[in-house]
Formats: sequence, C-alpha cells, structure tokens
Amino acid sequence: MRRTLLLPLILIVSLPVFFTDTPAISASNKILKHESPSEVASSWFDLLYDVVRQERIPPPQASRIYGISAVALYESIAPGTDENRSLVGQLNGLVALPQPNKKNLHWPTVANTVLANTIRGLIPNLSALSLYNVKNLEQEFADRFQDEVPRPHYDRSVAQGRAVATVILSWCAGDGFSANNNCPYVPVAVPGAWVPTPPAFNPNPLQPCWGFIRPMVLTSGTECPAVAHPSFSTDSGSTFYAAASEVYNVGLGLTAEQKTIADYWADNPGATGTPPGHWMAIVSQIARNDQLSLWEAAEAFARVGIAVHDAFIACWNTKFATNLQRPVTYIRNNINATWSTYIVTPNFPTYISGHSTQSGAAATVLTDMFGTKSFVDRTHTEHGLVPPQQPRTFNSFDQASAEAAISRLYGGIHFSFDNNNGLACGQCIGQKIIERVSFRTH
Repeated sequence: MRRTLLLPLILIVSLPVFFTDTPAISASNKILKHESPSEVASSWFDLLYDVVRQERIPPPQASRIYGISAVALYESIAPGTDENRSLVGQLNGLVALPQPNKKNLHWPTVANTVLANTIRGLIPNLSALSLYNVKNLEQEFADRFQDEVPRPHYDRSVAQGRAVATVILSWCAGDGFSANNNCPYVPVAVPGAWVPTPPAFNPNPLQPCWGFIRPMVLTSGTECPAVAHPSFSTDSGSTFYAAASEVYNVGLGLTAEQKTIADYWADNPGATGTPPGHWMAIVSQIARNDQLSLWEAAEAFARVGIAVHDAFIACWNTKFATNLQRPVTYIRNNINATWSTYIVTPNFPTYISGHSTQSGAAATVLTDMFGTKSFVDRTHTEHGLVPPQQPRTFNSFDQASAEAAISRLYGGIHFSFDNNNGLACGQCIGQKIIERVSFRTH
C-alpha cells in the first residue's frame, strides 16, 4: 500500500487485524507471527521517507532518525513472540526497556503508538504539513484498531507503545548528537585537502563531527577503517592522477544507462528520502510484496536501520579524518579547468563514499536475513518522485549496492577508490552487526 505524498492518508480497512481473547493467545501473549501483517510497519516507514524528504533532512541526520525509529519498532513488539530477542544489552547504551505486563496486548497498536511518538520526538520541529501527516496516520490506525480490539487491551497497548518510545528517546539522547550536530569546522591540513566545490562553493561542510556520535553496534566510528586511498599527487603518472582521469573520461562519455543509474541513486535531500531512506524503502516493498509478518518486517527494518546508522558514523569519521578534495576540484586544477560534474557535488570531503558505505552495510544485513534475493525496486514510482525514475530489477542486494556505489562515479562526484573502499567498509559494518546482534532466540 502506498499513499500520495503529503495528502491525507487513506488506509485499506478491509485487511484483517488479528486479535483474540481466546486460548489462541497464551497467558504471556506470545502469538504466531502470521497473525499480524506488516502493514503498520511499512506504512509508517513509507511516511517517514516522505517526512524526511519534505523536511529536507540531510543524509547523516536521516540515518539516525531511520535507525532509532526502526529500533523502537522492533523493541516495542519483540516481546510478542517466543522467537524474537530484545536488543537490550546488544546495542551500545541500551540497558533496559519497559516490559509489558502479562495481560494481552494488541501488537499493531503498540507499533503504531511507538512509531508516532518516536518520530515526533526525533523531529520536534516538524512542519505543519508533516505533523498533520504523522497525526493522521496515527489516527487512521487508531480508529481502526479501537473498533476491533477490546478497550482495556487497546489502552494497555497504547501505554506500552508510549513507554517504549519514552525510553528509546532517552537512550538516543545520550548518543552525543547534541554535542556533535553541526559543530564548527576545523580543517585538517593534508595534501589535496577539501575545498568548497561548485556551484555554491559552500565553505561549511556538512556535519564535520558526525563521526563522533555513538554507534549502535560498532565500538566507534573507526572500527571498520577504510584502507588508505592513493597518495595525493598531481603528477600525471601517479595513481591519483589516473583515478581522476577515470572520473573525467567517464564524465565526458556518459551513456544513457549510466545517466539513468546516476540519477536513480542520487537521493538528494529534499528530492528524495535520502540514501538511507532508499534502503528503508526497499525493505517496505519487500514487506508488502512478500507479505511479511509485523515481526519479520520489524527485524528487517531494524537490521537496515542499524546498518545505515552506523555506516554514516563510520563514513563521516573517515571523511573528515582524511579531508580529501573532490574530483571536480582536482580535475579543474590539473586536467580541465572548465569540466563539470553530471551530479552536483555535495559539500563535504570525498573519501569515502557515503552511498557506497551505507549500501554495502544494508546489503550485507539484508542478505543475511533473506539470502540472495531478486527484487524490483520501485522507490521512485511508489513515492511519486519528480522526475520519476523507472523501477530497476536486481538479482541480489549486493548487485543493488554495487550499482549504488558506481552511480557516484557516473555522477562525477567520487573517485572509484571512494566507492570501492566505501563498499568494503560498509560490508565490514554489516558483518559486525551480524556477528554481534541476535534478533532470534534460536
């Protein structure tokens, strides 16, 4: 189910919401996963994508919002089955969560409540339009569920969702965001240092201290270090010059397909729900198309949310530690003074590629959950993006992540070593998540 961007939300009320007071639910309220579909989860993350787009939230902040919201969803319903394991003690700083009482809860109501409250808490200055859409979706589900669930159970479910949201918001308040959000930029004096890029030549790079925010799983933003990039050199025989020449020559001869790929994965703030939102949108599509249960969808969202959250921290740590200039700067200074990129260069250092890092991490954790899976990505058409890009078909998550990475070469805004080493860094992050986080009890 998709909704038109920023219009009143219309939910399909004919879908069953399973709740019973019969012995089908045990005294501890553990239920079969197929008894609750994923509609609540996918609808909320579809809306969150649209909110991030409407509010023009940059990718690092968006990754945090997606990641924390996904953890909130997962933790709110994890007690609903015997199979799902809490992330308490597995994520950095998450030490306790309110436990539901033994009386029956309606888990879709818990999920609806926790997501509404978490999103409002994470984005306190929502525009009137986005706030309306958040309130509207919350009320649409609330109206439906109140008609189907005994009132005492509904009220307990709302209370549980609010309680979990409160604790999750308190947990994330200790991650260093307030201290490291848009800190003053202190440039690092390195050969080939980053300088402002055309067309805006903005002297203030985006989020120079983002790499110091607390990760969810990594011990720090330096745990999955990218290998060293080629030594900066303006010598025409150097490896660095060759890498820049590749960007230059590819840009001169872009094919229609290469332009399509560059545009498809651009995911600029304000135009889309950003790169991390793109991978969350892929999860939403899988949840609907594969008819995942609420718990299966919550796990998939949590996996990707954690992955992109930590990937942006690691990537930004590397970006500002290396402080390397963008291809457009090097090419204009050393190859062709009038050369321009196909995609506008973002205002922060080049090494490593954020698209590549977070795509490698997302693809790794999704492959661990679903295996080598073919899928069609309809993010652009489902969210009514302008200009629209036609759906793309992938044989695996890794294929999609590789295309996301090379799209930055086609756009002219990254060297190949940015993309390749970023992809490897992201895969390392994804593997750390797989090794350290268990979503199942067995």
